[in-house]
Amino acid sequence: MPGIELSMAQYVTQHPNLKFIFFGGKGGVGKTVMAAVTAHWFARQGRRTILASTNPVHSLSGLLAQNVFGKHTPVDGQSNLWAYEIDTKETIERSKEEIRNKIQWFLKFADISTKADEFIESATMNPAFEESAMFENMVELMFKNEYDVYIFDTAPTANARRLLGMSKVYALWVNKMLKSREEARSLRELLSFTKKKEEDPLMDYLLSFRDRMGHARELLTDTAKTAFFFVTLPEALPIAVITRFINWFHEFGIPVGGVIVNMLIDKNSLSPDSAEFVKNRVAMQDEHMQTIWQKFDGSVRAIVPLYEKEVRGPQMLALMADSVFV
Repeated sequence: MPGIELSMAQYVTQHPNLKFIFFGGKGGVGKTVMAAVTAHWFARQGRRTILASTNPVHSLSGLLAQNVFGKHTPVDGQSNLWAYEIDTKETIERSKEEIRNKIQWFLKFADISTKADEFIESATMNPAFEESAMFENMVELMFKNEYDVYIFDTAPTANARRLLGMSKVYALWVNKMLKSREEARSLRELLSFTKKKEEDPLMDYLLSFRDRMGHARELLTDTAKTAFFFVTLPEALPIAVITRFINWFHEFGIPVGGVIVNMLIDKNSLSPDSAEFVKNRVAMQDEHMQTIWQKFDGSVRAIVPLYEKEVRGPQMLALMADSVFV
């Protein structure tokens, strides 16, 4: 059977400037655990590290056995490490207020006597609004540059794809908005009796927003600073999911760090007396591992065993780090 060509530890060594690390995959494969394990490892190297969850369904607090919701919280039992479950509700409310202000400026500029709340309700009912607000929060965290390493536990891959892809979508949208805004302002000035140029806060906002998204895209596509790792189980469905999305991330220019295989049953633990269920699971995993070696040749960074105990708390995370970073 093939082996790991470049381990997780070796990958990190070859990328000494790695700063933004994302973990994704199908729901239930262990993204949160892998993100936490990696954050623990970096903190143990003396790097000031933040472990942040951009998943609307947070599980960091349960994994760490402490409340990290809504604020940067020092992780018990580990120096140099903070954790943070982003408060989605607070982010959405703040985004709504910002949109309200921008829409009011637009209505005033266009001399439209309609209440902004009608537009706001329409804009914020969009299913992608929560992801948009979460992306803004993630970007804000990255831009503050308060930590040496940022580890992000993302939502299931479909959501992560949209989340990280927003930098490009935003750029296209803002450029169209700027063009329309410039045309409207030119027409307004042409029809005006005064030559005095009016202030245009919305235009200023769009220009600033474009710059922010441009910077975000630079960071997300920086092969020296950024890597997205996919977590899978040795099972057909999670393998199929990440196969599809690895190709998409490559096309989008987001650096893929590799694949981590989680919950592999140790064949050495089998005996003639082992239950048929366990033997069948091992045989199934063997078959899917062949697929993994074939599809992700050269990209498998770690194979993590299935532990007999629940992975929860600093001791288990430290133990697991020894399996991931060998």
